[in-house]
Amino acid sequence: MAINFFIEDIDFKIKDKKIIRDWIKCVAKLEGKRIGDINYIFGSDEYVKEINVNYLKHDYYTDIVTFNYNESDCLNSDVYISIDRVKDNAKSFASSFDDEFYRVVIHGILHLLGYQDKDFNDQKVMRKKEEECINFLKSNFLLKGI
Repeated sequence: MAINFFIEDIDFKIKDKKIIRDWIKCVAKLEGKRIGDINYIFGSDEYVKEINVNYLKHDYYTDIVTFNYNESDCLNSDVYISIDRVKDNAKSFASSFDDEFYRVVIHGILHLLGYQDKDFNDQKVMRKKEEECINFLKSNFLLKGI
């Protein structure tokens, strides 16, 4: 059972890996789930778009593609994240890179927990949950230096 981080075709360093792992585990536990094997794969727009086209037949750029391999109450996934999209979204939303990075990281977990974002109402719930999770991260992990 592990949360793993992989970098593909970009130069990128993930900071606070232990904090991110602990945060994700807490979010899952609060939702009554546990972490199995979750692989985060970070790449460029082109890399994630290729995944999106080849596996989902979606011919467009996206910030995240989450494959759900859950087993009962155990979360398992491969989560592909475009760092290019994270950077652009941070600018578009007048957010910091770190906040947008955390938002996308937890967005994948929220999908595994059953949250959706296909329609307007689901998107509102998803955004609210993302904000709650980021606030939880900041108040319980980042400020305490765990």
